[in-house]
Amino acid sequence: MDRLDIKLNEYFPGKVVRKDLLHEIKQTVNVPSFVLEFLLSRYCASDDPDEIEEGKKAVLQIIEKNYVKPDESNKAQAIVEQKKRHKFIDKIHVKYVEREKRYWAEMENFGSKRIAINPQFYQKNEKLLESGIWAEVTLAYNEVQEDDYAFYVEDLRPIQIARFDEQKLFEGRKGFTTDEWIDVLIRSIGINPDWLAERSRSLKGDKDGKRLKFHILSRFIPLVQNNYNSIELGGRSTGKSYFYSEFSPYSTLLSGGQASTATLLYNNQRKQVGAVGFWDNVAFDEVANMKIKDADTIQIMKDYMANGRFSRGQEVTGQASFAFVGNFDLNIPTIVNSYDHDLLATLPKAFDFAVIDRFYNYIPGWEIPKIDDSAYNNNYGMISDYLSEVMHYLFDHNSDYLPILNKYLKVGDNVEGRDSRALQKTVLGFLKLIYPIGEPTPEEFDEIVAYALEGRRRVKEQLNKRKPDEEYARINMSYINKDGEKVVVWCPESKDSIATQDPRKTGDVEIATEQQPAASLPRKAKGKEKEAVSQNECLQDSSPVQATATPDEIIDNGPKPKSLAIRYGDTGYSYDKLFADYLEGAKVIELQEPYLSHGYQMQNLTRFIESIVKIGDCKKIILTTKMGESIDETQKIQDGLEQLKAALQDAGIDFEFTFSDLIHARYIITNNGWNISLDRGLHIYQNIGRNFYLMGYYDLDLRPCLETKIVYTKVE
Repeated sequence: MDRLDIKLNEYFPGKVVRKDLLHEIKQTVNVPSFVLEFLLSRYCASDDPDEIEEGKKAVLQIIEKNYVKPDESNKAQAIVEQKKRHKFIDKIHVKYVEREKRYWAEMENFGSKRIAINPQFYQKNEKLLESGIWAEVTLAYNEVQEDDYAFYVEDLRPIQIARFDEQKLFEGRKGFTTDEWIDVLIRSIGINPDWLAERSRSLKGDKDGKRLKFHILSRFIPLVQNNYNSIELGGRSTGKSYFYSEFSPYSTLLSGGQASTATLLYNNQRKQVGAVGFWDNVAFDEVANMKIKDADTIQIMKDYMANGRFSRGQEVTGQASFAFVGNFDLNIPTIVNSYDHDLLATLPKAFDFAVIDRFYNYIPGWEIPKIDDSAYNNNYGMISDYLSEVMHYLFDHNSDYLPILNKYLKVGDNVEGRDSRALQKTVLGFLKLIYPIGEPTPEEFDEIVAYALEGRRRVKEQLNKRKPDEEYARINMSYINKDGEKVVVWCPESKDSIATQDPRKTGDVEIATEQQPAASLPRKAKGKEKEAVSQNECLQDSSPVQATATPDEIIDNGPKPKSLAIRYGDTGYSYDKLFADYLEGAKVIELQEPYLSHGYQMQNLTRFIESIVKIGDCKKIILTTKMGESIDETQKIQDGLEQLKAALQDAGIDFEFTFSDLIHARYIITNNGWNISLDRGLHIYQNIGRNFYLMGYYDLDLRPCLETKIVYTKVE
């Protein structure tokens, strides 16, 4: 055990478990983490290797014997009928049926909604009457033919904690420093905080991993702060969906993208509140695929996201938070430097300005590394069930933390009404998580405010890009730090992007630029100093390059950043004319083109590379593409690429190619600073088959095009 393990066992005895045991067993059984950890804490509460091995066997045997799989409900009922009683591990809840004037229990996977239950069980465990609890339930078979039920609860022992003592939480928290407590929270969801620190080296200004840790902590906020709306878009396998489905029985993950007014908000026919009335947090998985079943849903969602209530024939209130998570496969530099696209491009069309403006925090999921085996915590962490009770307790308590917020929080310019609400709720969530007792130092509070303001700015920047007027133009939001100085907060990915900071090209918007030699800049400086800089970095500048430039101040040398729209049937767009000027001087060219399974697609790739060879500057080409739909098709693509590689060796060009089924975006990136986004990839021409005598078969300048868009962006 390391120092943090020793502290955890000292201050939270019986509330911690070795997370490596969870990962090991989780690979073989699909059971919620908090159920597994309950069993591990019972059977593996030892440091003796032999006892732990025996305990793991016992846990697996219990799961095999007692855990009901959803597709085995009929088998489970048959076991009870044949053996007359059997113990199950399942989620159970109790409903009062008004028509019958009695209570019935229902088990999630057992498949029966009419299980008789003695009042002593739900009187002792009130959660049975709410969202239900996971428990060890002994069911017995009722052999009385006249009765209208076949099964009854003979015994019930909750797996979830029956009683939460907040004072023990407060006393335990006092034994840890701020950094230690943050690591405890991250360890408790199975991630090694040291792994985050190692991966943080790629993020500027995040040497100790604090920024990555704050990203992970942001996922907690909807579970500790009521009526909170967050969004996280980023890469796959970063744990977004897993977090909201595994670590708290008070959170639910809506998969499949389906959302209706009845299931989510209110069912008019049953006169019953939907999911917002039963959960602390409702997470929407794969938000890009979210389908809105009726027109009223979005309007009612807007009302609920704004103030936690809505009218559906009657006034309905709820406290549940919304967390929207999804994948973002587009190239981030390309998007932030594009006037026509934004970082919410993958959201459903139904998400209009009003919905987006209600997002309090946009977590930049593209900065979070993929979770692999090296990411797992092999030390101690809080039992997930105990952690979920901690979060549920904090969810219901705001008044204890408002005095700290009011004492320290001072906002600067451009923080408008909804910005202020977002900032307060995000900061309040961090205070609850990191300081359930006590309060932060002024420096620590400033760090939280800066991060919270960045998350809100990321939302506002995208709104400002989308809306053609000035409604969301006040994006340079600031706060007053502990020294009384005004600090403007920037988003790292877009702070030096004119397209994001000044999407309407007015030329009078200040941006933050990295310090670099004036000769390497593609624009002239106006000489106007910045008002402030990001909380993560300060410019120590003796050069005059700290300002933006108007479009007419662009230096007139070489190709320009632009957006090119090609209409269906247009001609005159060979690869030479489209790309030669931008590829001149590039030694390394990276191409992402997902689709090469058809013959004409391989021809397009060869023609594009011929253009590169004619320029004569390139020494290395890197290609990423998708595999074919079959093994034979993939082999055919690989054979073609190998032939191309051999031909390029003769031309003195190194050719590397890799396959990935995760890619979607199509682009060209050069080491001379150009990022070219390709709407259709290389396949911009109409397929004219083997019509050798049609104009354009040999000369691509004469080949009619498909409708497409190409964005040329200069990356500093």
